[in-house]
Amino acid sequence: MEETTESFLLFTPQDAICEVSEHGLVIIVEEWGCLQARVYYRKELFVSYEYSAESRPRFGVSLGLLVDTLSTFSSTGTTGLELSYPGSDMQLLLKLTDADNTCIYAEIRTKVTDTVPKEYSVDGDGGRRAVFAVKSAALKEAIDDLEWPGSSISITISPDPAGVILRGEGHHGDLQIDFPYDAHNELFAAFQCQSEVSYSYKYKFLRATTANVPNSVTKDNRGSKLTIGAGGLLKVQHLISLRQAQQHNMDPNPTQQGRVSYVEFYLMPDEEA
Repeated sequence: MEETTESFLLFTPQDAICEVSEHGLVIIVEEWGCLQARVYYRKELFVSYEYSAESRPRFGVSLGLLVDTLSTFSSTGTTGLELSYPGSDMQLLLKLTDADNTCIYAEIRTKVTDTVPKEYSVDGDGGRRAVFAVKSAALKEAIDDLEWPGSSISITISPDPAGVILRGEGHHGDLQIDFPYDAHNELFAAFQCQSEVSYSYKYKFLRATTANVPNSVTKDNRGSKLTIGAGGLLKVQHLISLRQAQQHNMDPNPTQQGRVSYVEFYLMPDEEA
């Protein structure tokens, strides 16, 4: 894959939880019960995907080590990257084949984990559910600008006048960024709000949802979707274009080269705001 999604998970030094299923691979990181990130690698993203476990394997892995390994492998002009689990000692095995058919191997020790990641949902909240999708570059720029006031950032979604307001209040002053909704404006890809919704979130966690966005996300500008559900639970979802590396045995049809994955963040509101 030309672009990978591991950089999204750099906000925390802790362990990641990997879940493998017949649908693909999910990497999950949680931060103090306030923020959860999920990176999805659907099976369709792989040239070949084999799953034969009777139950879904779940294991812990050092996040820093996983990111460093994937970053090293993806920077070598890889032709093919193979992942398998478990190894003879329950390792995560990686095999890289470069353009010269030279193979590089890596083993990452895994950890037995009884932790079951919490399943968040912002669906089914009726009129209190508010959704909007904007250009990824515009969202990232707005959140970066809100670093100046810092502290907590309020997100207000209103149906009349329709739009989104991001506001930060801090020791250095206040900053407000307005996104007025216009169906004819290309800034918004979607907007749905029946009644005004407003919640505040800690800036460091909100910034983590866009801080390490790969260049392909802002360049392609596919859009980032934000949903506020019951109790202020915020879901931020980014679509990511992934292009598979060329292989001799792959279908040369160019329509098969493009793949779309996504990253989700779930953020709890700031109760102290």
